[in-house]
Amino acid sequence: MIQVQPFDRLGRFRNEWLNARHHFSFGEYHDPTRMGVGGLRVWNDDEIAPGTGFDPHPHREMEIITYVREGAITHQDSLGNRGRTVAGDVQVMHAGTGIVHAEYNLEATPTRIFQIWIMPGQHGVKPGWGTRAFPRQVEGTLAVLADGRPGADGSALPLYADAAVFAGTLRRGQSVTQTLRPGRAAYLVPATGAVTVNGTTISTRDGAAITGETDLTITATEDAEVVLVDVVG
Repeated sequence: MIQVQPFDRLGRFRNEWLNARHHFSFGEYHDPTRMGVGGLRVWNDDEIAPGTGFDPHPHREMEIITYVREGAITHQDSLGNRGRTVAGDVQVMHAGTGIVHAEYNLEATPTRIFQIWIMPGQHGVKPGWGTRAFPRQVEGTLAVLADGRPGADGSALPLYADAAVFAGTLRRGQSVTQTLRPGRAAYLVPATGAVTVNGTTISTRDGAAITGETDLTITATEDAEVVLVDVVG
């Protein structure tokens, strides 16, 4: 089953520096039918104005993935980590037993990110943070960016959750097949462009919750950048 949530029906929040859309219940937006997919709890589509951002605030027991779509995000935390993650790359923060962090757009233009929260499969872990650059030149494939599934080979950023985050670019007419193991689900968002998944149309920044499917044929109906999370259903 593939359930599409159109972009114009996502939750909304806006102030002087943040323009956010919420795929699932978050903050002041609450919809009991939109509480996540499996272990995936949050998918926020954020636009952050230049010279602003999220001031220091705490988290516990959550895996927080930031996928930068445009611009760059600068991270700093109570562990002494500091780093800049640019468009097309990803950062992972393990909140674990507790961490305080800030995320700023120190660029001259707006930064646009997907902020993804996944419930951890292990509790009480040491908090941490990491970022990694991933090449975008390979088209027609989905690269694994972060992975905590059993058997993960260590080539991606680690997660303390039985989940994986994939991203890739497809030219119009290109297809890629993604396999979901039994008992797993997925959530897919085209950051740009549009695709079909097993014949179902998903437009720019729509979200698609995918359950009860095994082989996903993702076909670009226009040039597209796709982000997909694979979780226990």
